[in-house]
Amino acid sequence: MKNVIKEHLKENYLLTKMSNKNKTIKLTDKDLILADKLLSLNSIANTDQLKNKIIYQDIFEAISYLPEKFIDLLILDPPYNLNKKFEETSFKAMKSEEYEKWIESWFVPLLKKLKPTASVYFCCDWKSSVPVYNVLSRYLIVRNRITWEREKGRGATKNWKNCSEDIWFATVSDDYYFNADTVKTMRKVIAPYKNNNGEAKDWFVGKDNTAYRLTYPSNLWTDITIPFWSMPENTEHPTQKPEKLIAKLILASSKENDFVFDPFLGSGTTAVVAFKLNRHFSGIEINKTYCLYALKRLEMAKENPSIQGYENGVFLERNTLLKKLSIQNDENLNSTYAL
Repeated sequence: MKNVIKEHLKENYLLTKMSNKNKTIKLTDKDLILADKLLSLNSIANTDQLKNKIIYQDIFEAISYLPEKFIDLLILDPPYNLNKKFEETSFKAMKSEEYEKWIESWFVPLLKKLKPTASVYFCCDWKSSVPVYNVLSRYLIVRNRITWEREKGRGATKNWKNCSEDIWFATVSDDYYFNADTVKTMRKVIAPYKNNNGEAKDWFVGKDNTAYRLTYPSNLWTDITIPFWSMPENTEHPTQKPEKLIAKLILASSKENDFVFDPFLGSGTTAVVAFKLNRHFSGIEINKTYCLYALKRLEMAKENPSIQGYENGVFLERNTLLKKLSIQNDENLNSTYAL
């Protein structure tokens, strides 16, 4: 394991030398000490023992040691049904029915860990979306399916370019938390209408003299940017989710100090965003290198708790420049303008 991490550090060093503009997070030798903060379970843990901890362990081993009914929000981002390599581990594509059974093998034991008021978000692609829905609908109440635009992707000559992913939203019961006001998006108004008194109708003028409206969230997201080399949240994880995307899930379906859990933590995006938004968190990750990324990102979040694309309690459209908007401390953002 040490040799694998050392080789990874060497590759990161070479990338750093290649471009000073590359903001991808790099692991260094001194980051290896962060491994002391990792948790490994060998007996039933209580909620306090799990709070704000990253579990370095196989999910099938760790699940049996998790306490019951401690999760307020469960975010699932397991390997999609594709051939994919994750550092020293790999996932092999299987038939849809087999993938469904694989999901159930770890999902069913997790059900006991959910509070009666808990919500669940399950990330997937178009190919795995059907088996994911089949499993969720057997055990939970499926509320919606979010489709978000993944602007990056390989071109295809005999098929449509794959530029979208799904996130299924489900709850344990009809008693669940959802706050749409926390996930409004500020959008430019193309046709700013006025009422009979000449007053703005559901819009306001920002400090850049542009008309904006705070819009309620839909289940179609086109404002997400996949992490890449010039973004300071980027790591070498091949399927890393954007902080902005996870922030929407956490803000809409949890309150401050709620417990957010991610059993396929990867490079730690769920943990980092939960920390930035004042939620308790924990997650499981089998790859030690990715665990170190998560721990390093958590340390970085203590110095910089910002989330790219989220400012002053609202989400910005993709590629919006904060300097241009000049919306800091804008009183209009406290208004109830919405559509």
